[in-house]
Amino acid sequence: MAENFLPSRHGFVFDNAWPSQPAVLLPTPFGDIGVGNAADGLCGGMTFAALDYWRADAAPPPERPPAGAPLYRYIVQRLIDSWHVPAGVAQYYQWMNLPDGDSAFTVFGRKVLTERGLSWRTIRVQWPQIKKDIDRHLPVPIGVVTVASARPQDLGRNHQVLAYAYDTAGSRVTVRVYDPNRGRRDDVFIAFDAGAPAKPTSFAHNLGLGQRPIRGFFRAAYTPHDVPGR
Repeated sequence: MAENFLPSRHGFVFDNAWPSQPAVLLPTPFGDIGVGNAADGLCGGMTFAALDYWRADAAPPPERPPAGAPLYRYIVQRLIDSWHVPAGVAQYYQWMNLPDGDSAFTVFGRKVLTERGLSWRTIRVQWPQIKKDIDRHLPVPIGVVTVASARPQDLGRNHQVLAYAYDTAGSRVTVRVYDPNRGRRDDVFIAFDAGAPAKPTSFAHNLGLGQRPIRGFFRAAYTPHDVPGR
């Protein structure tokens, strides 16, 4: 941990694209769920592994590992770790089923709050925790919720990235992230206005999510792990 994390130095040289391999099955409160064929991505594993290498002050490996190689098995194991079963899976699922903005109704002229939305939970609860770690020069894995769905099978459509820096301009926040889908790019970000968290918030981004939006994000539970060969 001799220097601040930067994707161009500390990210993997390969991006999150893999040959077709059997799906990773996760035991969850909803039964075993295939996080997906490896061809669909190992974002959580690569995020956790990149942070492991940075913490170990070790250079990331110079090439993509083949299936079955120790590095590949390690990334798959870190993918499983990144879902933090069962609590982490339950959090993704809960957030997939929450509204973007707060839910409330008015009775006798007074507004009664019924449910905090993803915007408030992200901006008022999760972002201060993430910011505190970044201020200590500690990169933070974050779970990115991209779908609104009651189907457990859609859990794998969410994403994970590593937040390592941020900028502010008034109430506008820009979070710099390492996205395994984007490789060693230093220009990847999530940006939002923190000024009205009770309302649905637009999270601008250039993550490798195709057309999927960001509905909110949270600080993922991370425990360091030894890297292969150390």
